[in-house]
Amino acid sequence: MDPAIAVELSKFPDNDSVPFRAVTKHFHSTWAHTFHSIPELYIQPKTLPEIEKVVTLARRCRRRITTVGCGHSPSSITSTSSWMVNLDHYNQILEVDKESGLVRMQSGIRLYQLSEELDRVGLAMPNLGSINDQSIAGAISTGTHGSTLRHGILSASVLSLKITLANGKTETCGKGENEELFRAALISLGALGVLSEITFQAVPAFTLSWSQVVNSDRLMFDAWNKQLWTQSEFVRVWWFPYTKRAVVWAADKTEQKPQPPPKSYYDAWLGYHVYHNLLYLAQFVPRTLPWIEWFVFGMQYGFANGSRTTAIQPSREALLMNCLYKQFVNEWALPLGKGPEALRRLSSWLNHSTPEDPDYVPHDIPFSADGLYVHAPVEVRVTDSSTTTPRPHLDFTCPDEPTLYLNATLYRPYNMDPPCRARYYQGFEFLMKELGGKPHWAKNFDVYGKEIEDMYREDLGEWRKLRDEVDPEGMFVGEWHRQIIMGDGKRLPLEEVEVMRERARGGGVLVKGVVGAAVEWEGELSTTISEDSFEHLRESEITVKG
Repeated sequence: MDPAIAVELSKFPDNDSVPFRAVTKHFHSTWAHTFHSIPELYIQPKTLPEIEKVVTLARRCRRRITTVGCGHSPSSITSTSSWMVNLDHYNQILEVDKESGLVRMQSGIRLYQLSEELDRVGLAMPNLGSINDQSIAGAISTGTHGSTLRHGILSASVLSLKITLANGKTETCGKGENEELFRAALISLGALGVLSEITFQAVPAFTLSWSQVVNSDRLMFDAWNKQLWTQSEFVRVWWFPYTKRAVVWAADKTEQKPQPPPKSYYDAWLGYHVYHNLLYLAQFVPRTLPWIEWFVFGMQYGFANGSRTTAIQPSREALLMNCLYKQFVNEWALPLGKGPEALRRLSSWLNHSTPEDPDYVPHDIPFSADGLYVHAPVEVRVTDSSTTTPRPHLDFTCPDEPTLYLNATLYRPYNMDPPCRARYYQGFEFLMKELGGKPHWAKNFDVYGKEIEDMYREDLGEWRKLRDEVDPEGMFVGEWHRQIIMGDGKRLPLEEVEVMRERARGGGVLVKGVVGAAVEWEGELSTTISEDSFEHLRESEITVKG
């Protein structure tokens, strides 16, 4: 540890009673092993006073803070060479009201832990995404969602929260209380402070009876504006471009006893490794991918149209899916009615369709698909956040109608980047932007500054204004934030600037950054500033008012 940090640490009057749980030489990787970084300190607080101490110490020592959970986002949003705070040990349920369903919790609790704790008292989360490894703070901060027209994104169930700001003070905000801070913090992207406590609206525990049916995608398109998304409370689709088939999964609440799904070749050891090695082979012979799609997903879902699988499971199990392998994920939100056009155009592009093809539509994607072979399927999901209030400033869902999500996943067999990635995502993103889409914050996308500003307009301006008020020196800002949402303004004194990228052993990219590099700032900048830093940070001492 830097001796200057130890000196600052010794000045805390509560140093003996409030620990500083930090280690060095921690190697951080995203779950997908797409990005890696080596933080100066890796800190795991267990109490709110410890979190406040970490933030105050970082301010005195002129460091940036990045908060991370499971690192499931495949982007560089959590990469840092400064201080990384992990809240895995700050994960307790603080209060539960079984009658009202209100649950107050520490923000580091993982969704699977939360679901298990709620189940013990007869409660459940009203909705879940495809995975439950994320912390509740990470899921809220990036706009995590499930697939149902009867619910919005996960943050729609948050009633209030506490956030520790750059001044070391913890603020409470919620519906009707400090509401502008609440709207900014609900999807904060880690750039406002450390979410420390969350009050959430749970529901009575429920069981889901589900079925999934394989059929031609033409039937899916025919049902799109009829019963496809309204047939059940929870509906999601996996679309396979090369075989032009779709798996429709639908689930409703039931009082029946659980009945586990049949054992799956796909999820078992043999199927897992067969598929993994076929994907690895396709790295060198990409033209095999259409055949792999036909074989692997035929083994999983059935080769014949009309194949059906059913099960009855607790919601915390039924709503999840197996992500299988490390992967890139490029997901966009767009109006629900644009779905058939988006998928048909994508199909025409990938399949090189001609006017003689009965499913042909002009794709108008100005990039060649010659020699391009991609992984399947495309995950298709929906939510409806049009009635959610207050609405987060950075909410990517449609404000006036239901939202469709198209998720173009590319696997990384044995941590190898697929050769199709650049061109596939180039064409996919062109199509999504033309149809009025917005990228999911937690995924891989190549949309920056001006384009993001055009998508969010006044909402982004309001978010930036609030962010600058609560963190004027940029203690929670990194290169990802600057490139995506911070705009072309001056670099902030504690903003971390990326200075190098290099290939990492085992795949992915190692990112290195420096705090305060290339910053125009009146006054001396140093990594060893002591009490004088409080004078630098008078603005940071302002508590945000409603």
